[in-house]
Amino acid sequence: MGEFDLFSITEEHEQLREAVRAVSDDKIAPHAADVDERSEFPKAAHDALVDTDFHAAHIPEEYGGVGADAVATCIIIEEVARACASSSLIPAVNKLGTMPLLLGASEDVKQRYLAPVASGEAMFSYGLSEREAGSDTASMRTRAEADGDGWILNGQKSWITNAGVSRYYTVMAVTDPGGKRGGNVSAFVLHADDPGFTLGEPERKLGIKGSPTRELYFDNVRIPGDRLVGGVGEGLKLALRTLDHTRVTIGAQAVGIAQGALDHAVAYAKERKQFGTAIADFQGIQFMLADMAMKLETARQMVYVAAAKSERGDADLPFFGAAAKCYASDAAMEITTDAVQLLGGAGYVKDFPLERMMRDAKITQIYEGTNQIQRLVMARQLLK
Repeated sequence: MGEFDLFSITEEHEQLREAVRAVSDDKIAPHAADVDERSEFPKAAHDALVDTDFHAAHIPEEYGGVGADAVATCIIIEEVARACASSSLIPAVNKLGTMPLLLGASEDVKQRYLAPVASGEAMFSYGLSEREAGSDTASMRTRAEADGDGWILNGQKSWITNAGVSRYYTVMAVTDPGGKRGGNVSAFVLHADDPGFTLGEPERKLGIKGSPTRELYFDNVRIPGDRLVGGVGEGLKLALRTLDHTRVTIGAQAVGIAQGALDHAVAYAKERKQFGTAIADFQGIQFMLADMAMKLETARQMVYVAAAKSERGDADLPFFGAAAKCYASDAAMEITTDAVQLLGGAGYVKDFPLERMMRDAKITQIYEGTNQIQRLVMARQLLK
């Protein structure tokens, strides 16, 4: 830790931000309230992101992608989340689902599955958590038994983001039940139409309602041998390395939600008059806004530092990925809650987007490892 060239935001990055913001303001923000109200997948946002190549920008050029670096991917997610958190899960989860392939799959598997994601014809989800194995991932019960040159999969996965709209799923399963805990899990690509693979009902959630969350069920699903991601027994290692990289994107999402909330709060404070003057003239309100902006900028810097480390594959990425996700999501929860407070009664009703942003911010403290788990990850890095 401590080198000065941690990251640089280039002119290209700033041009990218402007481009994504324009698409988000024009094509995504107008639907955000409706998407939340109806709990509907944001098709308009999806199509706009595909049209502009912002839906899975992280995929390298050799697989038909645009090869965006990790900082650029975070800027995309951040700017989409500023308009609609549900829509920002399209680029975020496409990265989450494909990251195990990028880190560990054979060239053949990469060519086969990354190209359709890059072109926008398929989305990718990630299946690690189970009902009884949330934070305790190694205790998963989903099993894949060798069967000739393939595998037979049985079990379930819980809280799977974008389930039902994704065509492909990276799924972790125990392949050696008697083996060493954590070293007995393998990763597979599942197809939405695999016989025996079904979905639970969509979860009814507090926030991110436009991003479907469902359980996956596997009843004797036969997986051909050429869908293994990495080596047998490498699944959990790949899953956890994936999270080191993708936690940074959740930090970016949190920063975007918080930025959206701050923008609305500032605009409202300038307009709203009480006691004969705009509430922005009161020092108590000014101090609240200053604290919100200070926390937001601290979170943003942490996310970009972690993103640069993700891009370089630095050895201290596990600490920085966890720290960025944890700090940014805690900050987003504070900032959105304060933004609702600043608007008073107006903040509490659906006429304004603040209450949605507060609800959406909450999940960033929970998924891809609860913030309690992030603190464990950080402590482990410090103490080793």
